[in-house]
Amino acid sequence: MTLKLKLLVTAVASLMLVACSESEQVQAQQQAPEVEVITLTTTSVGLTTELPGRTIEYRQAEIRPQVSGILQQRLFREGQQVEAGELLYKIDAATYQAALASAKANVASAKAGQFNAANKAKRIKDLLGSKVVSQQDFDDANALMMQADAAVASAEAALQNAQINLDYTEITAPISGVIGRSAVTEGALLTANQAQGLATIRQLDPIYADLTQSSTDLLRIKRQMQQQNKQQVSVDLILDDGSKYAEQGSLEFSEVNVDPSTGMVTLRAVFDNKQSDLLPGMFVRAVLHHGSNDNAILVPQAAVSRTAKGEAMVMVVNADNQVESRIVILGQSTDGNWVAESGVKAGEQIIISGLQKVRAGATVRVVQAGNKTTNTAAQ
Repeated sequence: MTLKLKLLVTAVASLMLVACSESEQVQAQQQAPEVEVITLTTTSVGLTTELPGRTIEYRQAEIRPQVSGILQQRLFREGQQVEAGELLYKIDAATYQAALASAKANVASAKAGQFNAANKAKRIKDLLGSKVVSQQDFDDANALMMQADAAVASAEAALQNAQINLDYTEITAPISGVIGRSAVTEGALLTANQAQGLATIRQLDPIYADLTQSSTDLLRIKRQMQQQNKQQVSVDLILDDGSKYAEQGSLEFSEVNVDPSTGMVTLRAVFDNKQSDLLPGMFVRAVLHHGSNDNAILVPQAAVSRTAKGEAMVMVVNADNQVESRIVILGQSTDGNWVAESGVKAGEQIIISGLQKVRAGATVRVVQAGNKTTNTAAQ
């Protein structure tokens, strides 16, 4: 009887131990925090770089008088489109017309002297053979003829200068573009090459956007372009209100020197601007498209946290459902994701929700993003 009792007690104790063990496992399952994860995969991502900048007119010309005089007429409307060669201002031309007439008379007088000197030199040359005149007379006649030729050339140059000055009384547009406000009105006294411009013409179609970029990033872009044998960089423009400019542009050139004080390089992109939506001086952000990465790993921005040193970090769930912290190097951002350049690889699971409930080394229950099936720690 005693033996049976002992066996019964032993059996009961064993069952109680098994029950306790199962209870602890269930309790452990219930205590493990639930986190939402995604499995990393490779995908193709366009290589882009976003840079700040400002728009600059394609061409600009300040209008200044090249002769002095009283302004008689202004022949344009402020803010209108003008064409190269179009008449803008007229200066009183009376004195310049008189100077031109005087120059023409001087040319006629010089030519008369030239004609007389040439005939005299010819006659003396004919008489030289008969010894009627001396060699010195012949040399003097030739010298007078050359002086007369020089006088004609000088008079013709003065005539040309007088004609140029007269032409300058009509001030024309040197380039096509939009002309701004006029700084002078009719009756104003203008001075040749004065410091104050009369007006400014700006060509807005096409238009430039000057962008700034660090020399380090510029080298990275050039290497990526060389690897993919890409010659042309297309550029999208984001306006100050966040909207995207309708026309896509292209990168024209980069400065050949680096600003030693900032380490930055200026890049210039050009855009069509037929509707004049872009005006000089506007702040813009430019997105440069300089290739593609066919094996990019995208990490949701919600999955990235920062260490005390400012390093980017993600939480990875290993095969044992334990959490590991990983330092990652991030590249560009795209559609709410970062491109991970190092630190994680395809096939790994990273936590995107529930980060506040876990720490490195903790065991978790895993739920795939968009899938409510739970992978428990006991599996």
